[in-house]
Amino acid sequence: MATMVEFRVKVGSKGQILIPKVFRDRYGIEEGRLVIIEPIAEGILVKGRPPPELIMSRLEEHAKKVRDMGVRGPSLGELKEAYLEAEFEGRGG
Repeated sequence: MATMVEFRVKVGSKGQILIPKVFRDRYGIEEGRLVIIEPIAEGILVKGRPPPELIMSRLEEHAKKVRDMGVRGPSLGELKEAYLEAEFEGRGG
């Protein structure tokens, strides 16, 4: 993977770094929000998380697209005999 942009930042006395604004804006990293820190072979990967409102909006859009395609899920009555643990264990139901 090619590196497009590289910034050098100084680590503070408490191990803190300042994430440059261009990255915070691009990846939705805002004050008080959580990020994911993941160790990878090259170092540390910091991932921004979209706000819950954006996630819900995307899920609603996806559900509408699925409904518009005519796909329907099971009704509650159809689920009464389902044994979900077997589905997750790969045994079927």
